[in-house]
Amino acid sequence: MLQIENEYIKRHILDGCFGLEKESLRVLSDGTLSHTPHPFPDDMHIVKDFCENQTEINTSVHDSARAAVEELEFHNQRIYKKLQALPQKEYLWPFSNPPYIKNEKDIPVAVFGGAHVSKKLYRDYLSLKYGRYRMAFSGIHVNFSFSEELLKTDFRLQEYTDYTEYKNRLYLNLAKRMAAYGWILTAVTAASPVMDSSFVEKGIYGRDVFTGMASVRCSELGYWNEFSPVFHYESLEAYAAGIQKYVEKGLLRAPSELYYPIRLKPKGENDLDTLRTCGVNHIELRMFDLNPLTETGIEEKDILFAQLLMAWLSATPEEPFTQKDQIQAVQNFKNAARYDLKTVRILAPDGAAYPAADAAARVIERMMDFYQRLGILVQDVLEFEHRKFTDAQHRYAWKIRKRFGNDYVKKGLELAKERQEEKCVNCFA
Repeated sequence: MLQIENEYIKRHILDGCFGLEKESLRVLSDGTLSHTPHPFPDDMHIVKDFCENQTEINTSVHDSARAAVEELEFHNQRIYKKLQALPQKEYLWPFSNPPYIKNEKDIPVAVFGGAHVSKKLYRDYLSLKYGRYRMAFSGIHVNFSFSEELLKTDFRLQEYTDYTEYKNRLYLNLAKRMAAYGWILTAVTAASPVMDSSFVEKGIYGRDVFTGMASVRCSELGYWNEFSPVFHYESLEAYAAGIQKYVEKGLLRAPSELYYPIRLKPKGENDLDTLRTCGVNHIELRMFDLNPLTETGIEEKDILFAQLLMAWLSATPEEPFTQKDQIQAVQNFKNAARYDLKTVRILAPDGAAYPAADAAARVIERMMDFYQRLGILVQDVLEFEHRKFTDAQHRYAWKIRKRFGNDYVKKGLELAKERQEEKCVNCFA
């Protein structure tokens, strides 16, 4: 737990680093998916994800959320210019839910050759196990780490003698607490309530489908394994060994197949051996929907709220979190993806059950009190999120359903074209 009574810790608790990963599908002007090769074959910042027509922007690491969002916007514009110049124009689809899908061939597995051919083989395996339709969801991953100066100062105030052990322990505790409270990030960023009928019924296009979810990809219809994982947070070795056991039992092909909203990641190669050897570098949050109401697909205040949540959890006492609680936590994440948060409940760490909207408001009110006592001026961010639960009209999913709920693909295309063409007015002057 961060020693918040220390003046330096108190003043620098929000010092940290941010990196963003944004997935988006490439589409044609008629709302169907592109079948052209990935247009940035040798770009470290613009890669492809599961399918050949799904771009993924990877930003550099920045010391502010704003700087990370600005880089995201820069790469967005690079993609716009490239797609605008193609013989047959393509566009970046602005939603997490895909547009028209004719069949699985519309979602071609990403092509990798040479030393990277194993990446394609892994994607072929995912295609067979989960189906390509589910793999067509897109989202944003937020990566965060506390500043080294903050952690080293806190380390000197602790009983640890090894800094790496201290740092691993801090992030393990954070991952555990985020498993208990991270559902609130699903609730505040859910932005995919509408989808096209072709996703649920082959050959039926242009009919809008509302499933009762605010985020389909984060709901039980989306990215989840066929079992609820239990993690071992007592040490990094135990944490890594527990994940490896799922691989050995055949439940997972690789650790990356563990579709959990929170991951602990090392610097460099993302595998369990590197994690064990080098320790935790940062935490990855995987529950953010693409937000079509913003240019970049993510609202800066939502990133800041995630940071405020993690800092608060790292500076307040732990609560019991049993294996039973871990199983319940998975259901909390799925419940938070619902459209009407008054009709589903969240089981809190204290064992009490609350309507999800009330549970979220209670958490934010505790955070407000915490930061007010520290004298840290973040009320605008917390009030922005709090309003989403006192008045559902402020939630993205409600706004999106109202604006795009009729002719979802047609209106989504209009938005995609408008944004791209606006950014490319002077591209070829």
